[in-house]
Amino acid sequence: MLNKLKKIDFTIVFILLILMGISIAVLYSATSGTKYSGYHLQMLKYYILGFAVFFLVSMLDFRLLIKNAIYIYLFGLCLLVVVMFIGNTYHNATGWMTLPGGISFQPAEFFKLILVIFLGFLLVRKRKSGLLFWRDVVPVCLLTFIPFVAVMAQNDLGNALSYLVILAGMLWIGNIKYTHALIALAIFGGSVLGGISAYKIYYEQVYAFFENIGREHWIERIDPWLMPEMATDKAIYHTKNAKLAIATGGMTGEGFMQGANVQADLVPLTYSDSIFVVIAEEFGFIGCSVLLLLYFVLIHRLILISLDCRDRSGPLLIVGIVAMLLYQIFENIGMFIGLMPLTGITLPFISYGGTSLMINMASIGVAMSIMIHGKEAEEDHPLTTSRYASIRSQ
Repeated sequence: MLNKLKKIDFTIVFILLILMGISIAVLYSATSGTKYSGYHLQMLKYYILGFAVFFLVSMLDFRLLIKNAIYIYLFGLCLLVVVMFIGNTYHNATGWMTLPGGISFQPAEFFKLILVIFLGFLLVRKRKSGLLFWRDVVPVCLLTFIPFVAVMAQNDLGNALSYLVILAGMLWIGNIKYTHALIALAIFGGSVLGGISAYKIYYEQVYAFFENIGREHWIERIDPWLMPEMATDKAIYHTKNAKLAIATGGMTGEGFMQGANVQADLVPLTYSDSIFVVIAEEFGFIGCSVLLLLYFVLIHRLILISLDCRDRSGPLLIVGIVAMLLYQIFENIGMFIGLMPLTGITLPFISYGGTSLMINMASIGVAMSIMIHGKEAEEDHPLTTSRYASIRSQ
């Protein structure tokens, strides 16, 4: 046990401690004097538990997760199905389960790590120079599509899209053929551009469709992004005030607990989805840059771990984890500066939320397990992915 602890990347541990400090401080500023006052102390408790999860997962050989990936995947699917029937609804999404003790738990967040493990299990078994389309790519996509549909049925678009990002990243490192990747990219790009054009041209019909299926609130999230002139005051309230707060922060910010918009409670959900706005208004461009630098160093360290791993499954898992984190960071920040539509995505390690933090800490724990156990790979399990091999040889 002690020998394993010595192998942990303490640079990553240090970064996590800094992120913890940022999270608690910003939560205190965002919730002080509100009905959410005290969330910073609850977040501290989550972090203490999160570090325990991190160290426990680090000590566990990650290959045990790969070997039991099918059972883990089926268990996760069961949770996604069960929560649709007994789950609680928050912010129009039915995806939370109440555990004994009153603890709220979101299976869709939990399934992100499960999907990374399961796709790693599927792709590590493919020892070809390139994945075959019908035999390899299609089944992997279908098995990802099942939880995607289940989470979409819960009305949780943000987490559902994260599954597709994880799939794309792991297929790439899993050695999908360049022709297949280009075709997929063309289809995706065409679908996005076509969807945007259709949304603008057939706006009234699209609105009526979403209204009929009970998803009219999606319009309130898309309109401020694509058609602000058509958006209602209610629809643009969140993003408009968030942009104003970010602009107010300027280069150095208004100061800790001095953000005029945040302290006046003009920005909704500053303790969770909108916590980046608090950082931007109170600490400015410099504060945001420091946060992004911490994320960059964290992801850089994860990639270095993958490059030093001898077991084929290790890099697959880490790329899935990196894809998951990058999507959350880009989406959370992008939706407040006009790059992405508004979705319910938390900022990793910063936003308030026990489930999100536990999954992110467990994910980093998996990466630490790969660092500790990845060099112990058996000789008959060398990494044969040509794309990874070419990176390692540089």
